[in-house]
This record gives sequence, C-alpha cells and structure tokens, in this order.
Amino acid sequence: MEIKPPAIPNSFEALELQPPSVLADLVVQQQQVIEQLIGEVERLKSLLNKDSQTSSKPPSSDLIRRSEKKKSKESDSQKRKPGGQPGHKGKTRKGFGRVDRYVVVEPQSCPSCQRNDWESRDCSTRSYVVAQLVEHPIEIVEYQQKRRVCHHCGTLVGGELPENIIAGQDLSANLQAMLAWLGHYGHLSYQKQQEWLREFGNIEVSLGTLEATTQRVAAAVTPQVNQLKEWVKTQPHVHADESPWLVNGVKEWMWVLSGYGYSLFHAGDTRSRAELESLLGQSFAGVLSSDDFSVYNGYQVAAQQKCLAHLRRHFQQVARLKQPHQKGLGQAFVELIDEAFAKHRQWRETGEASVYASWAESFKQRVTEAIETWSGRAGHAAGLLLKSLRQKSQQWWYFRIAPPSATR
Repeated sequence: MEIKPPAIPNSFEALELQPPSVLADLVVQQQQVIEQLIGEVERLKSLLNKDSQTSSKPPSSDLIRRSEKKKSKESDSQKRKPGGQPGHKGKTRKGFGRVDRYVVVEPQSCPSCQRNDWESRDCSTRSYVVAQLVEHPIEIVEYQQKRRVCHHCGTLVGGELPENIIAGQDLSANLQAMLAWLGHYGHLSYQKQQEWLREFGNIEVSLGTLEATTQRVAAAVTPQVNQLKEWVKTQPHVHADESPWLVNGVKEWMWVLSGYGYSLFHAGDTRSRAELESLLGQSFAGVLSSDDFSVYNGYQVAAQQKCLAHLRRHFQQVARLKQPHQKGLGQAFVELIDEAFAKHRQWRETGEASVYASWAESFKQRVTEAIETWSGRAGHAAGLLLKSLRQKSQQWWYFRIAPPSATR
C-alpha cells in the first residue's frame, strides 16, 4: 500500500507565511494520511496475529511462535477431553463385523492345586474379539503356473493367475496399492516405504521399483479420474478449495473438488480463475461452496455458499485486537456463526423445515442489526468483514434457504 504524505514547507518560518486556508488544507491532508497509516498498522498487526486458530494456516506454522513457557490452561471441567466425546456413538465396541480365525485357549493348570485334570463338561466360555497385527503381514508366495496340452485339440494352456497377481511384476496389485496409499495419503517418502517393507515384510525393495509402482498406479486410475472430472461438472453441489504445495522447490497449487463420497484433486500451476474453469467449466449450474478468495468472486454459478468456518476465524482474530470495541464485535459475530452451525445441524438431524425457516428469518434480521450496530465502531479489519457481509449477503447466508446437503 503506497501512502503519499502531503507536501509541506520545510521550515517553520515558511509555514508562518502560509494563509490559514492553506494550513487548514494541510491539516486535512495529514489527517487523511494518519487514518491511512492507522488502517495499514491494523492490517499488518492482523497479519502478525494470524495462526491456525484465526486463519487457514496449518498448525505446523504456529511452532515458531510458541512460547517456551507453558501457558495456563482451562480448568479440567472446561477442557475438552481426548477421545470419544459425550453423546458420541461408539463403533469399536460393537465389534468388527467379521472373525478371521478362532483360537481356543484352554487352562493349563489349576492355581489352587496345580493339577490339570479337568471335568469332561465345559463350565463356560468367555469370548474376546481382538484386532491384532499378524507376525508376517506380507508373505512371499511362489506361483507355479502349470502349462498343459489339451487332449482334444492340442492347445497349450497355462493356469490362470489370481487377479491380484500381474505377470512380470514382483509386487502384488494390492501391495502396490497399499504403497501408493502410504506415499500419497500417508506422505511416506520412498525411503520410509523401504523401511516399512523391511519392518513388516522382511523384504528389500529398490527405489526404482517404488517409483515404477507409483507410475503404474497412476496409469491404472487415470481413466476413472477422467470420468470423475466430467461427472463433477454435473453435480448439484461442489466444495472447492486450493492449497499451496512445493514441486521441486517451486510453489504450485493443489486444487480439490469434493462432495458426498468423492474428492477430486487437481495439481495446478496457478491459483487463478483459469484453473477453476478447467475443473468446472466456464460456469457451474450447481451450488459452489468455497472460501472468500477472489478467484471465486464473480464466477458464474447457480448459487454460492462461502465458508463460515473461515469467517468465524476472521472474527476470532478481530476479537483479539487491542483497539476499543473490537473484542465485543468479534465475539458477537462468532456467537452468531456458532448459532448458525448449531441450527443447521439440528435441521439436518430432525428435518423440521418450518422450525428452521422461522429461525432463519429471525437470524437474517439479527445479522442485519448486528452489522448496523457495530459498523460505526469497526476497525480496519472488522470493517472489511462487515463490508463483505453486506455486499455478499446471499453468498454468506445461502444456507438459510438451501437444502441440508448444499452447505458446508
């Protein structure tokens, strides 16, 4: 941001010679510069205060700003405990849906008399169903493919290998798929994959084989990915996002389009509208959910829902500012957004449309009143947020009228 100070005489004597109208004009210009500088200071402070709690930055970026002294924590009654939360429906204790093998554990000796002479009848059996790591999760199998001559027509016929086995390849298809999962989803380098194979399978696999595996899996899924690209364009609702990633030291962008049951990733050179249009076309006939990044603004869609989680983090950041009124402003809008999350979730669970519609109308009015109430007291950062809420109201609050599946 370029701020130009007003041109003023370079000495006190020269100022004294100026008429009052010129001096008044200089004061007005200086006041304008001061206001610009205050806004710039607020903007820079907001950048310095950004972390994973108040922006889209990853938690790993918080490390350099962490204090070496332990902060006072919330009381045990307020702090969220790790693991399953109250009301959460458990899964593991209901079993795994299958048993691969049974092991009968017989008593070895009586702890009272040290004998092992038992009555013929069973007293009782207690069962424990446990998921455990087997000793050799990777086994080495030699398939001996027999070839025989047909007695009737003389044709030489070979035995058919299992679908999972590909002639000429040292690793089975499911093991190659597992390595691709570890590399791309688990972020294991080739060296770490080698170590994993060594620990769990007691086998040595070269880096060249691992690279060839990656290329094979990529080629195998390419037709399905291309089908998904075309299918996504016809969906009624799509979530879109983009994140930076390094490719050979150069920053590129990983785009993702997602929805119920699918995620489509696209490695793009840029974060531009051209990348978005390459994925969804010149326009999109459904609802697009995204953050408030400029590339989505003005893109032709049937409707748009901007990410309220992003908006909530922005207002959390405002609440941390030291200027007067900013804490109250930020908290007021965080509470409104939290209420919106809770009510929409309730609607999805109960399907009570009339109750939700009544709340949505009231919510719209209270948001408008909140914007009017706080506009005069908003600092630079908060003012930009309130301006966005006014100008893009239909995009921020589309969920008020949208079907439950069309919100983020």
